[in-house]
Amino acid sequence: MAKSLTIRKGDRVRVIAGKDKGREGTVLRSQPEKERIVVQNVHMIKKHARPTQRNPQGGIVEMEGTIHVSSVMLLCPNCGAATRVGRRRQDGARVRTCKKCGKDIDK
Repeated sequence: MAKSLTIRKGDRVRVIAGKDKGREGTVLRSQPEKERIVVQNVHMIKKHARPTQRNPQGGIVEMEGTIHVSSVMLLCPNCGAATRVGRRRQDGARVRTCKKCGKDIDK
């Protein structure tokens, strides 16, 4: 069974651990079953690509790699601070809240 993550696709995050510590970016993809996410322009890796119809040249392609979800903190859209995420129920749905300012993250 896949876990649900507190960080979702489209969220702004700040990296708090590793070689890219301090960098900020948007979450492009999440892999809840592996507890990993892909953040724009963070953890750039080089991958050897074979020539295809989409990429006839082939060669070495630079792309974002995955990082563990515990290595990032969500940036609150209201207060702009890196924060932990709280959860509460509102009208039967779970709503993410900022632990610093107390406002809802989900609109």
